[in-house]
Amino acid sequence: MYAVIRRYSGVAKLIKELDSKQAEVKKVLSEGPGFIAYYAIRDGEALATVTVCENREGADESSRRSAAWVRDNMTGVRVTAPEAYGGEVFIHMAE
Repeated sequence: MYAVIRRYSGVAKLIKELDSKQAEVKKVLSEGPGFIAYYAIRDGEALATVTVCENREGADESSRRSAAWVRDNMTGVRVTAPEAYGGEVFIHMAE
């Protein structure tokens, strides 16, 4: 598995829009190759996202899909490049 974590600052409007369009976001991301999980975590005006896919190629495609969706569906929402890092998942636990 491969995971990517992104952190965005000052994105209150993006958070509000994502929250109101959850079904669309879920559809776009879940249809990507090797998709396993996606989490969006809000903390005030900051947003962190976690994407987990079977491999790096799937995670890269998820990034492309989400960027295109934001660009096409969030007119008027300004988003600067996030702080991001990714890597191979070597410990995995779930209930």
